Amino acid sequence: MEGITLSSAETLETTPQPEEHTHADHEGHAHDHDHEHSHEGHQHGPTLNPDLTREVEVEVPADEVARSFRTVVKRYQKQARIPGFRAGKVPETLIRSRFADGIRQDVVESVLPDHFRSAIQQQNVKPISQPQVTDLKLEDGQPLKFKAVFEVLPEFSIDGYKQIKVDKADTTLTEEEVNAELDRVRDSRSTMEPVTEDRALIDGDWAQITFQGDVKGEAAEVSEAPAQPIEGQDVMIEVGGPNTLPSFNEALRGSKPGQELKFEVSYPADFGEKRLAGKAVAYDVEVKAIKKKVQPELNDEFAKELGEYEGIEDFKNKLREHLTNDKERRLQGETRDKLVEAFVAHYQFPVPESLVQTQIDARLDRGLRALAAQGMRTEDMRKLDFARLREAQRNSAMAEVKATLILDKIAAAEGVEVSDEDLERELQVISVQTREPLETLRARLTDEGALARIREQLRREKIGSILYERLA
Repeated sequence: MEGITLSSAETLETTPQPEEHTHADHEGHAHDHDHEHSHEGHQHGPTLNPDLTREVEVEVPADEVARSFRTVVKRYQKQARIPGFRAGKVPETLIRSRFADGIRQDVVESVLPDHFRSAIQQQNVKPISQPQVTDLKLEDGQPLKFKAVFEVLPEFSIDGYKQIKVDKADTTLTEEEVNAELDRVRDSRSTMEPVTEDRALIDGDWAQITFQGDVKGEAAEVSEAPAQPIEGQDVMIEVGGPNTLPSFNEALRGSKPGQELKFEVSYPADFGEKRLAGKAVAYDVEVKAIKKKVQPELNDEFAKELGEYEGIEDFKNKLREHLTNDKERRLQGETRDKLVEAFVAHYQFPVPESLVQTQIDARLDRGLRALAAQGMRTEDMRKLDFARLREAQRNSAMAEVKATLILDKIAAAEGVEVSDEDLERELQVISVQTREPLETLRARLTDEGALARIREQLRREKIGSILYERLA
């Protein structure tokens, strides 16, 4: 039983939870993981930060150990079903020999937690990690002795936090931003109309083409699988458009429907489509037609097609309101993040390794959920290099844990609290987003111990908003 772990219920200090539990994180949350991804390979051991590691030595009196042994053995005698003996009549010696390991485990679990709790209270230490029990010595009629090793929160000062500042972004919505969004909305409702006049392609036209391409120099290469053909039917390309390669612009500009073109394109090494990046491709292109993109007019009829708007001015006003709120929310969030980053860089203190590992677990779990949502199979997930993935997440996880500890300390200094009403409003939002009945949600989160974490996260958001408002 060396190295056993006490239940987290024996940890007296509420462990800070760096992972955010805002209502946005619950949207679309599936309580039963249909992807059934395996955590095998990315579990971490009981690594602790030496600067924050504490140890207590505990001794349980022999008479208490003996009483516990007797109680446990009697319970085993009542419950044991062994051929040749009537229920409750199995000899104690046989019970002790046959169920020795289970009896010892039950004795430890019955006497160890209370004495561990008493020991840490006497030493005035508050574990934040699951205590690891070592050097356990247990014999019936002898004192039970053990050591428990765990991490505690770091002691650090937040002096000067009010003087740490970052630039506060201007959240004023500009006319350019409004017009750009109006253009985007119009563009999404635009139509392609054929150009009937007999003329050549010019910038701003859309060329409808059919093409086939051959990668130069690949004919002699041996490949295990045939390369995906480079071809397209009735593809639309904007001549002179911002996303059109210069080689295509030069070849298409001045051509007419019915023309067949031959030209070569050299793709940059950082081209988005990997199979073309850094390659030279010879193209055969046929121009099928010239088309013009026709955008709808910004009038009342167009506004009513978009939704329940009285007219175009009503649509513009509501669009402006939406854009204003979105910009304020986005830039305020970015500024708060920069402020927290400044705190993390300014205050140096040891970080509990157990919290870092927990945060890495949370980040990996979110990543695996995303991969599962994209269709990745469980067996493929098991092939991932979890050691490399954990190391890649370490710096970000460390910063998130530090940020959590700093914000919690500032919130305590400022006397910031989250009321039951605040928590209730958050639960109502989560209930709506997850479509889970409020009382069912509340019961589930209570059973999972998540209500305290949600309250903590709301508190951090609250102090973040307070600190943001103080910026010049």
